[in-house]
Amino acid sequence: MLTTPVSERRLDILEWLKEPARHFPPQRHGDLVEDGVTADGVAVKLGVRRQVASTHLTLLAGVGLLRAKRIGRRTYYRRDEMRIAEVARMFEKGW
Repeated sequence: MLTTPVSERRLDILEWLKEPARHFPPQRHGDLVEDGVTADGVAVKLGVRRQVASTHLTLLAGVGLLRAKRIGRRTYYRRDEMRIAEVARMFEKGW
C-alpha cells in the first residue's frame, strides 16, 4: 500500500464512494449502495476513458480499500469500510 502512488483522482473516488447515491446517477443494473459503482460511472464522473477509471479502481481494490463484485459482465466497486478504518488506525499509531 505504501508503494502505491497517491493520486487526487483516487482520493476523489474514495470520497464519492462514501455516498454513491449522492455522486452517481442510478445504474441500470446493480444497486449503488449495496453493489457499488461501475468503472463506466466513475469514468463519466472523472471525465476520463473507462480504461483509466478501471485502472484506478483496480489499484484501490488491490490494496484492499475497495471491494469488487461481478454482476453479469460488469464489475461493481464499493468501499471496504473495515479495511479503510484499519488503515487509518495504523497511520494514527505512527505506522
